[in-house]
Formats: sequence, structure tokens, C-alpha cells
Amino acid sequence: MRPPADQLIGRHAIMAGHTNYPRFRALTATADHRLAGFCYGFHGVAGQWWHDRVRRGLATSHGPEVAQAWLADSLELAELHVRPEFQGRGIGAALLRGLPAGRRERTVVLSTHDAESVARRLYRSTGFTDLLTGFWFDGADTPYAVMGAELPLRASPGHRPAPGTDRSHGSPATS
Repeated sequence: MRPPADQLIGRHAIMAGHTNYPRFRALTATADHRLAGFCYGFHGVAGQWWHDRVRRGLATSHGPEVAQAWLADSLELAELHVRPEFQGRGIGAALLRGLPAGRRERTVVLSTHDAESVARRLYRSTGFTDLLTGFWFDGADTPYAVMGAELPLRASPGHRPAPGTDRSHGSPATS
């Protein structure tokens, strides 16, 4: 995502902290024998920064029952990135489908920039729907959309393995 250099240390610390969250799982994808992308997520619970803010936003906008329905048993997809030179090969879709495969959670939730994008179209193609739009996280410089889907994700139309890619690999962390 090419964040400003002054944010890298903070983002690294946040990501490292996420590895201690319940049921953390990470996947990587390689193509042409190089790292092409990665994603990770974890079981969402009260007390996690993102979880608490989204719960509050959902409860305010749609009621506490809706917040409970989406977040009571959720996989929170924290990051999904594909290097620009590998985009358009199905790597992001493979990572998106691979992360929740075999998980016990009922839903998967994520946030993404609130703009029409390739990522947003990918999420919708696998069953994600907008839960919140125009949502501002503390300190954000742009609004976000919070999206959710019931598990298992549906297959993308025309789904096929990404050409020229190796298989996705799970991290040594537990699922």
C-alpha cells in the first residue's frame, strides 16, 4: 500500500501485535518464485481496536442486534495486499478465499477505502456486502467502507486458479 515512511514503524508494531490475537492466520502467495501477496486475519473479540470501533459504528447505524450478528463470531480480515506487478492474476482472489477456508467463524468482516475499486469488486464477487460506508476511523485521512460476508465465501464468477502462480502458503501460526 506504500504508506508514508514515517508510518512504517507504527504499522509494523500493529501488525506484529495482531499475531497474538486469537486464531491468527496468515497466507502468502508467490509468483515467479517471488512474494506476490499476503493476507492475514484473526478471530475478532471485544477489546480489539478495530473490532470495538466497528461494533460501535454498526450499533449506532443499524442497532446492537446487527452489530452482534456480524461481529459475535467473526474472522477479521486485517490485511490483503498484492504487489502491483502481480495484480490481475487472481492472486488476491486466491488469498481472499484461502484465508477463511476451514475456519469455524460464521462471518468475515473487513474495511477498505470507501471508493469503487478492484478490491471492492473482488469482495462483492465473493459475497461481501457493505455494512458501513463513509466510516471514519480515528486518525484516518479518508473514509472507509466496512464490509461483511457469511462464511463460507461464495466462489467468484469464473473462478479459476491464478495462472503462473505457485500455491498459497500458510504461516506457521495456528489457524
